[in-house]
Amino acid sequence: MMESDMEKGRQYPERPRTFSTVRSRSSIPLVFRMLMKINPRALIVLLLLVVCGVFYLGASTSPIIVFVFCICTLSLFFSLYLTKWVLAKDEGPPEMSEISDAIRDGAEGFFRTQYGAISKMACILALVILFIYLFRTTTPQQEASGLGRTTSAYITVIAFLLGAVCSGLAGFVGMWVSVRANVRVSSAARRSAREALQIAVRAGGFSAIVVVGMAVFGVALLYAAFYVWLEVDSPGSMKVTDLPLLLVGYGFGASFVALFAQLGGGIYTKAADVGADLVGKVEQGIPEDDPRNPAVIADLVGDNVGDCAARGADLFESIAAEIISAMILGATMAQSCKIEDPSGFILFPLVVHSFDLVVSSVGILSIRGTRDSGLTSPIEDPMAIMQKGYSITILLAVITFGVSTRWLLYTEQAPTAWLNFALCGLVGIITAYAFVWISKYYTDYKHEPVRLLALSSSTGHGTNIIAGVSLGMESTALPVLVISVAIISAFWLGRTSGLVDESGNPTGGLFGTAVATMGMLSTAAYVLTMDMFGPIADNAGGIVEMSQQPESVREITDILDAVGNTTKATTKGFAIGSAALASFLLFSAYMDEVAAFAQLPFKQVDIAIPEVFVGGLLGSMLIFLFSGWACSAVGRTAQEVVTEVRRQFIERPGIMNYKEKPDYGRCVAIVASASLREMIKPGALAILSPMAVGIIFRILGHATGQPLLGAKVVASMLMFATVTGILMALFLNTSGGAWDNAKKYIETGALGGKGSESHKAAITGDTVGDPFKDTAGPSIHVLIKMLATITLVMAPIFL
Repeated sequence: MMESDMEKGRQYPERPRTFSTVRSRSSIPLVFRMLMKINPRALIVLLLLVVCGVFYLGASTSPIIVFVFCICTLSLFFSLYLTKWVLAKDEGPPEMSEISDAIRDGAEGFFRTQYGAISKMACILALVILFIYLFRTTTPQQEASGLGRTTSAYITVIAFLLGAVCSGLAGFVGMWVSVRANVRVSSAARRSAREALQIAVRAGGFSAIVVVGMAVFGVALLYAAFYVWLEVDSPGSMKVTDLPLLLVGYGFGASFVALFAQLGGGIYTKAADVGADLVGKVEQGIPEDDPRNPAVIADLVGDNVGDCAARGADLFESIAAEIISAMILGATMAQSCKIEDPSGFILFPLVVHSFDLVVSSVGILSIRGTRDSGLTSPIEDPMAIMQKGYSITILLAVITFGVSTRWLLYTEQAPTAWLNFALCGLVGIITAYAFVWISKYYTDYKHEPVRLLALSSSTGHGTNIIAGVSLGMESTALPVLVISVAIISAFWLGRTSGLVDESGNPTGGLFGTAVATMGMLSTAAYVLTMDMFGPIADNAGGIVEMSQQPESVREITDILDAVGNTTKATTKGFAIGSAALASFLLFSAYMDEVAAFAQLPFKQVDIAIPEVFVGGLLGSMLIFLFSGWACSAVGRTAQEVVTEVRRQFIERPGIMNYKEKPDYGRCVAIVASASLREMIKPGALAILSPMAVGIIFRILGHATGQPLLGAKVVASMLMFATVTGILMALFLNTSGGAWDNAKKYIETGALGGKGSESHKAAITGDTVGDPFKDTAGPSIHVLIKMLATITLVMAPIFL
């Protein structure tokens, strides 16, 4: 049956399983394989014991932690419901399943190899952190609480490794669902556009709920475990306001894994994409995702490892870093204001993100299927449907944020402070909406910028590149203005909240900014859902094209794919906005930590000092060098793919008329090995640069009688790198997304349609934009947060 169906589509002669060369062994993590061997009853008892232990920790810490654990547990059940719902859908005809199996095997094989390499590097770094902490100085607060160097070292390493493991799991979850949902979306597109949309959204929703839930649960569990283990707030032990600083290692571990996941996955997906497009579309004139292209499976695998797995790890570390930095600032403010019960201010971020799980779940469920067939009735705009779901999520987020501030941030010292902080949250939510709208305006082909970019393709390849670069540069203005207004507004609202220290100075400014960041990320699960939708829709389109489905089905997946490009671009805009605010908070936390270790005031960084100014220059240079290395890694790997694809077309001329089969596995192997090799250099640059700069200027400072010089230079480096990184990431993400959708716009039939000279010029622009938007740009999101967390963890070696 399978043979006859496949022959109808492509007329291959004797045809064994086409994609057998790509298959590899299952990539189920070792932990899950061990659990599957346990007797089901024993496993249930074991899980019940673990759950009881977790809730015991929560009850021993705070009722707020119990509430967070309850919401996380409910969200786990909801994600299981979504999984069951998606997997219950049919996989379509056998040729679709065959292609999907090849994509899944390639993605899981690369994931296993990539994360194996990352885990080895994480273990080495954990040993380095342990060594540094065993020989570092301790703060007076730590000495007073009896927290020695050894305990502090093991706590930081445990937090780092837990963050790394959870970040890896977040990536695995993102990839696991996408490689199973893609074929179901393809099959649904044969019946209805709305059904295909619903499956893609719910599959993305499963991943998003698990990623956000894991970030919240991980921080809450670590906080509760340390609270009970260290007997916090008991006589002679650590105060609860000092506890959040111990969680910094968790954020660093998450950032470390996310950076390499984003680099490796980004190099993989874009090298395969560029290689497939340059030879397939431009030289051979065959459609995108055509089964005759030897690089097509590598391209479809790349969507999963680059967009789904990497973005899951990216958003996980964003949320973890923001929660930890806000907890540190909440604790600092509560201590300076002498608030009797500071737990509300410390645990507020966990509650906000718990409500995020609830409101985003409602938004996901609001997108329903319809009985009408997309083949016979007008296709609804998928972007408009998802925007309605986002509007519902935002409305509910405003309500729950107000409830959270009244519940946790009310204090007798300043009875109206909670209202100011609620307004800070509203500022953050408006900022998130503005970022999504701005990104959509600059990357959706329904709006003027992308249409003008497409029009520039009609006059050649050069004008397309010029127009795309200028669009990317222009697109940085509005987001920067929005971030600037948000930071100043939130700082002013926090400062005027009525909370003052012992000297009567207002102290709520920085915490107000932290609350705004929480507001911005209060719909993170729904935004991540929209992001995951993109690669799933892209893969579905590839499966439809490769299985030779009717043109009407491809039209549906093309529309979903174009919307997916826009949602990916909006999520990247959202991610860089939240990264900017989170880095600002982490920068403040870094200055507080340096002051605590040095026992000297450290309130400002003077860039008029030559060494400090040089630190700033090095920070800006780091962003450009990192981006250059990331893009050149894609270029070098793509060259290998292009050479291989050309070789196959020359040596196997029967490929073009379906008489010979391409060797898909060869391209997958080339891209996998090259991307793992190429991710090391830019990743090492990001980790080693701040440490090297801090140590060199520390030695120089001690030699010239400037004891805090190392810390000041690193602070300047961090500040400049953050500012430059925000602008660079906005430029790269937006220009890349605009180039891609300009090509998609021409493919709808505008300006000559597919195969025209305009289309060829647009493909060139899309090829240039690929490493911009999917390798260098997203990696910078992670880079600027990782710079902030690594400086927090390594602060003692700069003094």
